[in-house]
Amino acid sequence: MTAVITVVGTGTGTGTGTAGAVTAAGPPPGGPDWREVSLAVGARRHLEAAGIPPEVRRVVLGPLAPALDAIGERLTAARAGDGGPGGRGGRVVVLASGDPGFFGIVRALAERFGPRALDVRPAVPSVAAAFARAGLPWDDAAVVSAHGRDPRTAVNVCRARPKTAVLTGPGAGPAELGAALAGTGLRRTLVVASALGTAGERVERLSPAEAAARTWPETVNVVLCLDEDRLLAPAARSLAGPPRPPAGWALPEDAFAHRDSMITKYEVRALALARLGPGPGDLVWDIGAGSGSVAVECARLGAAAIAVERAADGAGRCRANAAAHGVDVQTVHGAAPAALADLPDPDAVFVGGGGRELESIVSLSARRARRTVVVTLAALDRVPAVRAALGAAGLVADGVLLQSSRLSPLPGEVTRLAAGNPVFVLWGTRPTTEGAPA
Repeated sequence: MTAVITVVGTGTGTGTGTAGAVTAAGPPPGGPDWREVSLAVGARRHLEAAGIPPEVRRVVLGPLAPALDAIGERLTAARAGDGGPGGRGGRVVVLASGDPGFFGIVRALAERFGPRALDVRPAVPSVAAAFARAGLPWDDAAVVSAHGRDPRTAVNVCRARPKTAVLTGPGAGPAELGAALAGTGLRRTLVVASALGTAGERVERLSPAEAAARTWPETVNVVLCLDEDRLLAPAARSLAGPPRPPAGWALPEDAFAHRDSMITKYEVRALALARLGPGPGDLVWDIGAGSGSVAVECARLGAAAIAVERAADGAGRCRANAAAHGVDVQTVHGAAPAALADLPDPDAVFVGGGGRELESIVSLSARRARRTVVVTLAALDRVPAVRAALGAAGLVADGVLLQSSRLSPLPGEVTRLAAGNPVFVLWGTRPTTEGAPA
């Protein structure tokens, strides 16, 4: 099928993909020939700047479905021999910002009309332009779109990664990102790139608190969220994007600083991590964190993590272990459940140990968790109450008694099995989420 939809990237002021005005000499380099176009689709600002002849019908992008329907109607008419107003031809032009194939309209157009119907002419992506203005490479950056999406994913990636670009949208701009990151204790600087490629272009560096206190125009393109101490990958990259997750997890206990063996054993941690399912864009609470081993492992797998620990020395160990493993973990020194009140809602929660407040902690966690809660405990007497708390919050409860024996050397080059204390691992999964029982 011959391409009949020309998708032109505009807005960064760089590259060849600009929608210029038609002249007597023909179209500008890289731009559409309006003499063959009968329908133009785009944001109002793009349509007004493109120099479109009055004979060409315009559709202003708002909700996507009406625009796709208009394109479909125009293509159907063209196949029937209707060349459009004034016999201008059946071609359609779609104007979009930057690279329309990068979190842009090309996906929707290809799904509806097929890739072969498209002639895509991208401009420089706004993310690339923003990093260029900051003087930074971006092959090691995480890129996340908050345009028309739940901004919590972008916030969690900014928490977890030292170098993130956020494509902004209404309700998910610099102020919202700044408010979510301020007060976390994580070192972050926001670089706000507005009106890229125009006479009003601005690139500003602010703290999250400063960004939260501002009112921002709609022309913000990208926000870079940076840890100033980790702006460059430590070595040349062969695979773009943030570092790959570690090849293994459930690290040995001696990989963490801990007190008197008060740490979740690696066999238990392995099962807990499998049920928590941490990944990029997720937020995990580690309650009663102790050494923070679960929070650190979740962060190593790309999730944002918050360690909640009531003992001051334990909170210090959580911070030290996160630093030793090169990950960002927000540490809250306080006792649950009170310490959980002001935290953002998690995707998953790990609750370690017992205590008099265990049932109320599990109950609160189960109400607020979007996906799952995992609880480890040694006392059989507490199992029914924990299962009941999970079920009362609408989670499907399950669990195992985990017993393991490790190989232990004996004199004479022989080996015995050294049994560890049995541990109950209970979990509750919200129905309809990944990992829920069928």
